[in-house]
Amino acid sequence: MTARDEVLARLRAARDAGGATPPDVPRGYRRTGAFAPGSAEVVARLDETLTDYRATVHRVADEDDVSEAVARVLEEAGATTFVAPPGLPARWVAAVTARVRPDEPPLSVAELDRVDAVVTGAAVAIADTGTFVLDALAPDQGRRAISLVPDHHVCVVRADAVVSSVPEALARLDPDGPLTFVSGPSATSDIELDRVEGVHGPRRLDVVLVGPM
Repeated sequence: MTARDEVLARLRAARDAGGATPPDVPRGYRRTGAFAPGSAEVVARLDETLTDYRATVHRVADEDDVSEAVARVLEEAGATTFVAPPGLPARWVAAVTARVRPDEPPLSVAELDRVDAVVTGAAVAIADTGTFVLDALAPDQGRRAISLVPDHHVCVVRADAVVSSVPEALARLDPDGPLTFVSGPSATSDIELDRVEGVHGPRRLDVVLVGPM
């Protein structure tokens, strides 16, 4: 019997045994963060960590200012078209002059590739890691493809969606839906650590952060 055969035999035996009680896994790790969700402190921490990941953060005091911030970001990027999920709040893009391509019916990959940018909301953002999470089931975030194919992603993050830690974020998410975790623009590096952006998703990331300043 080869090593491969032995491993497969053990796997089959474990599968066929059935009824085995899984071992208890310790869950004593920290579940709360240093700052209260939605507080000025946690929003400032998210701003810091997003910037560390080379995202560009635009702070606005309330949602009435989101539209002008999004319009300014798209104009400075030279975007003439953008895709929006079906449930994106209209007031978030009311001042935008670029042409919107609603993702309803769903655009093809080729059509998404011809769009300059995408504008979405976020389900939750994690201040400690500089990460925001998109829930494909949420109407203002849309399916995963729209946040991966266009080269520029503009994400609106509200203060009430910002938490300190990963466990806090996971407690707010539905594990049954497709989730996309975003930490900065898409990037990779080769063996000599030369950074290349835009390989697996947008090379430009702008975050409009709504909350106490």
